[in-house]
Amino acid sequence: MIKKFFVLSALATVLTASAQATHKVEPKETPYGIAKKYGLTVAELYQLNPQVKDGALGIGDVLKVSKSGKVVTTTTTPKVTTTTSTAKTGAIILQPKQTIYGITKQYHISEADLRKLNPDLDSHMKIGDQVILPLESIKKYAESTEVVASTTTTTTTTTQPTKIATVESKNLYTVKEKDNYYKISREFNITQKQLFALNPGLEDKGLKVGEQILIAGDAVTTTTEIEDVKPTKTTTTTSTSNNNNTTVNSTNYSTSNSDDFITYTVKSGDTVFGITNRFNVDLSELLALNPDLINGLRAGMVLKIKKLDPMYSKKNGDALNVVMMLPFGFDANDSKYRSMALDFMTGAKLAIERNVASGMNLDIKVIDAGNENTFKNSVSQINQDNTDLIIGPFFKTSVLEVLEFVKNKKIPVVAPFANSEDLYDYSNLIIAETNQDAYIEKIVKEVGQVYSDQKIYIVADDSKANANALKVGLEKSLKKPEVIIVNSANDIKADQNMMTGQSAPVIAVLANDDDNVGTAFANRLIALSKEVTGNKAFSMFYNSIFEKKMDDLSQSSLVYLMDKKINTEGSFEKEVLKDYKTKYCKTPSRYAVVGFDVVNDMLSRENKKGEIFKQINKSQTQLATKFEFTRAKPNGAYINTGYRVVRLVP
Repeated sequence: MIKKFFVLSALATVLTASAQATHKVEPKETPYGIAKKYGLTVAELYQLNPQVKDGALGIGDVLKVSKSGKVVTTTTTPKVTTTTSTAKTGAIILQPKQTIYGITKQYHISEADLRKLNPDLDSHMKIGDQVILPLESIKKYAESTEVVASTTTTTTTTTQPTKIATVESKNLYTVKEKDNYYKISREFNITQKQLFALNPGLEDKGLKVGEQILIAGDAVTTTTEIEDVKPTKTTTTTSTSNNNNTTVNSTNYSTSNSDDFITYTVKSGDTVFGITNRFNVDLSELLALNPDLINGLRAGMVLKIKKLDPMYSKKNGDALNVVMMLPFGFDANDSKYRSMALDFMTGAKLAIERNVASGMNLDIKVIDAGNENTFKNSVSQINQDNTDLIIGPFFKTSVLEVLEFVKNKKIPVVAPFANSEDLYDYSNLIIAETNQDAYIEKIVKEVGQVYSDQKIYIVADDSKANANALKVGLEKSLKKPEVIIVNSANDIKADQNMMTGQSAPVIAVLANDDDNVGTAFANRLIALSKEVTGNKAFSMFYNSIFEKKMDDLSQSSLVYLMDKKINTEGSFEKEVLKDYKTKYCKTPSRYAVVGFDVVNDMLSRENKKGEIFKQINKSQTQLATKFEFTRAKPNGAYINTGYRVVRLVP
């Protein structure tokens, strides 16, 4: 297949200029970047400068950059005739909930200037529309999840194929064995969406051992490949995310079905978000594969769309056949998890009755999941030819057995509690429990927004897994922070101002979900706020004391995350709680709430054909749980990344 990629800058012929044979190191420069600047390999640079063999550069260091005393910059290009008009403006793709007022605030531009750049602004404020802005403002203020662009028109004629590659190595990472998106995102303190935006196409092709990927916005990787290209006039678009530039060709193309992709011809009346929902892909995936979308969606366009595993669809019957696998342990004479299963069932039953009352045709089969010794018999009770959805079992080993049992039929399986990386390869799996990485990522981001050289205390649990992950994330995202992991909230101490000798505020983070530790954390914050003002506090977990002592804790601007907390003032919540109490004469337990939330959410995503994955991208909040699913990897499991943020403001 003919490949066409064009570079906006650095397409110059060979330059040879007399210059000094040394280079003075500037801030943020790397050996790789300096070597490339002077047409050297890194090995040659090290050979000329043995003192930087370990890559340690100091600002102001003087390096030898040429044995001959001349600086040679070489870029091989095809014979071309090029005319270029450079744009000083760029464009952003409108995201959900963006407004004119919000854009003016974010990009520091007056509404008058914004309208000068966009005369038809009012009629172009739909999701996916393009808004013109000063390029410098985009580079400075664009959020990492926004896709932005600057455009220029280039006429290119080539007479021979060639390849050009320019890579600045700062902020590149080489993929290792057993790496996955979550490990890399967590290690470098970026979200998966940011990782995919930095590396267009990565989500589709997956990670390859030895491949270099971008993990931050300062690096620039540009690859140009031209093979048997006929003279053509091309509009070249530079897509930017987080001040990160990657150049691609934006001309329309057509392609036949392959192992990885299908194509879709846009019809009149189609919308970007309608297409993403129809094909079960997110906006960033669609834009990465179809850069021309930044110029708008037009009837007749041929879009490249990732081909996913075939979605499950009912083969027969009108009723939706649902199997629930719960560890009652009656058959195995094992009551270890029976109470948990019975509570889960009460909530699930209420959700089922509500959906039936709304017109849903359901056929529910409950299977006793027993224990490890009897589980194979439990699995054999699943009729693969007459099952459209499996909810449960609870534990990872059992979930894996069910997935293997139904792998040929691809029946959707919902894991209410199990969440582990060895489950992420199954495309028909939905993991309902929010991954801890989502909480860690959010806390790191929140701390970064208030950090100003304060000491940071993290209260850990016995494993210290969450605390260590937070520490790594903070040290990567902040400039030389002093992060102290402690076992007790009492170890949190006010800092000392070296100039004045007075107490100074600190940042405190709770990474322990034990109720007693949470209570001690809250009480320590209250005492600390009496010693010094301006402390900031964060918690990965909800604790009831946060509500009881809301006013006191607001003095530390406490921010906490939660995924299983009922809003007792909400009309939906009041209705469900009333129905549960009427039916069972008590308030729902924790596992009853999970049972209701998981079952109600899954049934609400189903249609008459059992095509649950067509609605999987919807963000929904049930009685206490927020569900926001995303793929763990290409054609992998769907994992819940939803949570709610509560801020206590003084």
